[in-house]
Amino acid sequence: MRILITGGAGFIASHIQDAYLQAGHTVAVLDNLETGTKANLAGASRFFQNDIRDAAIDRVLEEFRPEVISHHAAQMDVRRSVAEPVYDCEVNGIGTLNLMEAARRHGVKKVVFASSGGAIYGEQIAYPADESHPTQPASPYGITKLLGEKYLHFYQETYGIDAVSLRYANVYGPRQNPHGEAGVVAIFATKLLKSEIPVINGDGLQTRDYVFVEDVVRANLLALRPGVRGVYNVGTGVETDVVAIYKHLAAAAGVAAAPQHGPAKSGEQRRSVISYAKIEKELGWRPQFSLAEGLEKTVEWFRSR
Repeated sequence: MRILITGGAGFIASHIQDAYLQAGHTVAVLDNLETGTKANLAGASRFFQNDIRDAAIDRVLEEFRPEVISHHAAQMDVRRSVAEPVYDCEVNGIGTLNLMEAARRHGVKKVVFASSGGAIYGEQIAYPADESHPTQPASPYGITKLLGEKYLHFYQETYGIDAVSLRYANVYGPRQNPHGEAGVVAIFATKLLKSEIPVINGDGLQTRDYVFVEDVVRANLLALRPGVRGVYNVGTGVETDVVAIYKHLAAAAGVAAAPQHGPAKSGEQRRSVISYAKIEKELGWRPQFSLAEGLEKTVEWFRSR
């Protein structure tokens, strides 16, 4: 299968690229390298340095002729989306629409979209949230991820492009950038290995669903199956607070010091956790890595760097 991965030089998508290549697919990567890095690219991938908002997307699809697009290119920083909502919409909204129009013109058969299992639901009314949970995103980032899902559904119903939206929980693991839009795992691991003490926003009891990147990769492999369409959560169904994450990482890094606490960030969700029952029932996916195993592998990767 010929697969184009947008944002393929980034943290999550570069792991997906590796798995697709290992599975025997022909892969090309499109990335503007704003947050991704060429160091993440496998030698067997063809690389196009372009932005999903560019008209040049047409040339890329005409040249590579993908059957499938794995769409991971995005503005991923929730706080930046609040500060710069127009920019967030330009990248995640207009960029996705530009890509789908090119996909329509060039006969793409399926698009697998990296959506959000936290930001889309907003403040939850049920725990864990399944795919039928109301979508009331509390940030422009969540709004544009939901918009992306709606665009994919439109192109599926109108033009027959199979659409799979994978609503990721908080993904962590090797290659995560400890700068920019990174989550607490990468930031804390990097600081602890430098014998620096991270600052926890607020009391640290805000919870998230942390899913290891290798589990996310398996979901993306399953999404390629013929006939797979629709929306799927990709998470663990387990809530973990930030203080617990710190304790796990400090132990793995050999640091005994207690964390520092700073002011809470306004607009931050208090609790977020998603159910994986649907993807388990329909595709046979379930998380294989415990939090302790995933964090240990992540710290070892950062230590090796």
